[in-house]
Amino acid sequence: MSAPCEPRATAPASAPPPPVPPVPPVPPVATASAPAARRPALDWRIRFAGLSLIWGFSFLLIKVGTEGYAPFQVTFGRLLAGTAVLVAAMVMRRERLPRSARTWGHLTVAALLLNALPFSLFSYAELTIPSTLAGICNATSPLWGMVLSVVALSEDRPTRRRVAGLGVGFLGVLTVLGAWQGFSGLDLPGTGMALLASFCYPVGWIYVRRTLAGTGSSTLALTGSQLCLATAQLAVVTPLFTSAPTSFPVLPTLSVLALGALGTGLAVLLQYGLVQEVGPTTAQMVTYFIPVIATAAGVALLGEQLSWNTPVGALVVLVGAALTQSRPRRSAAATQAPPPAPGSPSIEPAGRDPRLPQP
Repeated sequence: MSAPCEPRATAPASAPPPPVPPVPPVPPVATASAPAARRPALDWRIRFAGLSLIWGFSFLLIKVGTEGYAPFQVTFGRLLAGTAVLVAAMVMRRERLPRSARTWGHLTVAALLLNALPFSLFSYAELTIPSTLAGICNATSPLWGMVLSVVALSEDRPTRRRVAGLGVGFLGVLTVLGAWQGFSGLDLPGTGMALLASFCYPVGWIYVRRTLAGTGSSTLALTGSQLCLATAQLAVVTPLFTSAPTSFPVLPTLSVLALGALGTGLAVLLQYGLVQEVGPTTAQMVTYFIPVIATAAGVALLGEQLSWNTPVGALVVLVGAALTQSRPRRSAAATQAPPPAPGSPSIEPAGRDPRLPQP
């Protein structure tokens, strides 16, 4: 819910779901004058498990947050807390903000597509649908990316396996929704908003890959700037559609703060480090744990009902998503090809992106 290692000048990471941030620059090889970088204190497997849990529980936190606050307020709170974490990290690492007005303009669009809009849609969706269903909808992002690559992006020629994965994935979606029952008992507006939220991610990935490659800024700087802009967007929208809260219930407030500080802030830093250490292929496997954890959390902690078609359909969705992400084996010549020059755009196919959607 594999990409070649890209240089420092890449597009920012978003947020979920749903896919890993652009690959940060490869650390320099240790020499006599340049000591090797310190290894992280925690093994990557522990951080991988932590990232899976954080994003898997995000849907539960959204559900609890909407019990005390309006959906736009939940989104604004999570963005504010997440931005604070990334800004602190940028200050500690002495990262510089982008200077180009053009870059800020593209980041504004990216903030809408990858943060403000999908986060708000998930919050509104969970007013009427279970957090388990929202988590499964988030796992459809690779399927939507495949649709875009087939329909609108002719330069990306999908293989038969990836097309088959698209069909399998949407068969899983129909299974989750109980299509043979005429979608009986399903809240269609809420489910539609959750699916639309997952659709926003591949649209945003395509946009940032085509507009923000070669900016000269680090991934962390671009990501932090993007979240700042998304927070500003919600700061404008929220007062127009909601009134100021008259109380601050403890559990929803803590949920919103945890959703932002952990799911939107710390998770991005964990993901950034995982891609740097083990590569995007391994790091993006977290996608397949998110709906499983979201389902378990919703059933165990929120008492949400689970019929047989939900886990079965979710498994089919994940199989389809995995097939759409499969890549043909590289030839020996391609394997020995030199890496792209610094500042060059990603050579990843237009329907894919190495990042995961933030739920």
